[in-house]
Amino acid sequence: MAAIGDDAAAMDSISRSPGAHSAPPNAAADLMSHGEGTEDSKEAPVLAVKKPNSNSDGGVETAEEAVEPAEPDINALCTDMFEKMAVFLQGELTATCEDYRLLENMNKLTSLKYMEMKDISINISRNLQDLNNKYASLQPYLDQINQIEEQVSSLEQAAYKLDAYSKKLEARFKKLEKR
Repeated sequence: MAAIGDDAAAMDSISRSPGAHSAPPNAAADLMSHGEGTEDSKEAPVLAVKKPNSNSDGGVETAEEAVEPAEPDINALCTDMFEKMAVFLQGELTATCEDYRLLENMNKLTSLKYMEMKDISINISRNLQDLNNKYASLQPYLDQINQIEEQVSSLEQAAYKLDAYSKKLEARFKKLEKR
C-alpha cells in the first residue's frame, strides 16, 4: 500500500536517515554488552533498515532480509557448552556407578541372607532327620503300647461281661435262697 502526502514524506525521511530513527543493526550486541539482553535476544533476528526500492513504484518501501546478530566469541560459548556437557555426563555416569554399587551391595547382602537361610534349613533338615530316626527307633515300643491298649480294652470288655454275669448269678442265687 503506497502512502500519500505527508505520510509519504515522513516515511521517505525515515527511510533515508537510518541512524536517527531506527536501532543499529547490531542492537542485540549493544544490549548484551550492557547486560540487558537475554539468551532469547541472541537468537532473535534484527530487521534491517528500510530502504527505498530502486524501481519507481511511487514510494513503495521494502524490507531487507532479516540478519542475525553476530555471536560474541562462538568458540568460548562452544567450550563452555562442552565443559558443562562434560560435567553433566560425568554426573550421570557417577550416578549410574553409584546405582551399580548399591545394586552390588544389595546382591551381596541378599546372598549372605540366602547363605544364612541355607544354613538354617540344613540344620532344620538335620534335626528333622534325627527326629525321624528317633521316631523310627521308638516305633516298636509304640506298637507294643498299641497292643497293650488293645489287650486292656479286651480285658475291660471281659471284666464288664464277667461283672454282668456275676450280677446274673447273684440274682439267681438270691432267688434260690428265697425258695
